[in-house]
Amino acid sequence: MTVLAFPGNATAPTTEVEALPVGLNPRQKAAVLVLQLGREESARVLAELTEAELEALSIEIARLGTVAPGIAASVLDEFAYLLDDIKGGQARGGMDAAMNMLTASVGVERAMAIVDRVSHNFVEMPFTFLQKLDHRQIVSFLADEHPQTIALVLAHLPATIAAPILAGLNRDLQASVAHRIAVMDRTSPELIRQVEQSLERRLSSMGVRSDLSTVGGLRPLVDIINRADRATERMIIDGLEELDSGLAERVRSQMFMFEDIVGLEDRAIQLVVRQVPVNELAIALKGVSDTVRAKVMQNMSERSAQGLTEELDVLGPTRVHVVEEAQAAVVRVIRQLEESGEITVGRGEEDAFVA
Repeated sequence: MTVLAFPGNATAPTTEVEALPVGLNPRQKAAVLVLQLGREESARVLAELTEAELEALSIEIARLGTVAPGIAASVLDEFAYLLDDIKGGQARGGMDAAMNMLTASVGVERAMAIVDRVSHNFVEMPFTFLQKLDHRQIVSFLADEHPQTIALVLAHLPATIAAPILAGLNRDLQASVAHRIAVMDRTSPELIRQVEQSLERRLSSMGVRSDLSTVGGLRPLVDIINRADRATERMIIDGLEELDSGLAERVRSQMFMFEDIVGLEDRAIQLVVRQVPVNELAIALKGVSDTVRAKVMQNMSERSAQGLTEELDVLGPTRVHVVEEAQAAVVRVIRQLEESGEITVGRGEEDAFVA
């Protein structure tokens, strides 16, 4: 995106970051930003984009549902806009919003041509009504459903929403659902609509407010697990191991574990360690192999490595969950750098590269 490109290492203020969905990519941020600018201002911005960029941004705008004020404010903060202009309202995406923005920018005929192309490639994801609920409500709502139904729902939800839902299921159900997501292939739109309508009717009765599409497979499952905490990650993998050891191994090969840092290029590791506080890095290295520790230290300056050594020396016994949380924080940095395009993390036997 030429005009609306966010810096890869841009970070919203701490108070709002936690409200942002993990892994919000630059195009999604650009879509949220454009919706906040209003028709006239956004038209001036869109006029600077190429046809391909307009099409890509239109898809993101069309995919957006209601954007919570906190998320909109965080994106605006990141883009260095003054929040004084925010009135506290909600921005709403959708195909109509995309059409309105494009019409103001490039005229009705060109806008209709772009929206026509977008609409052929854009399929509105089902089960969006669940996204209005807290994940604990969704867990409670889905707990008595068949594992195949739960798998179908989670495979269609964004990984950031599906992860805490999967984490909230009991261990046996977690493994069964994870297995079904991984082996799921194609599901007819009609069946998906029937399941969606059935769940929506049941939800309404409870008084809770709030063409063939390819879903499932290893990638959605890995995305979900990668966003879960380490304890949930371990339970899911162990459960999969019991159900299907071959599948569990394929999932592991697609995941990035903390110990996989040894497979990163030196420059990539240098980018990572610069963003992790030394005390947190020391905790993350607690109990790891000498190979992992050496790989990290050789990519630090002599002074930084000395400081890390001193931190390790003064660390006493550390609870496992504390170490896992620190390791998860390092992995999150790696994923953020990968998502921003600063590094490319290989999967399986591939190597990682610095972009």
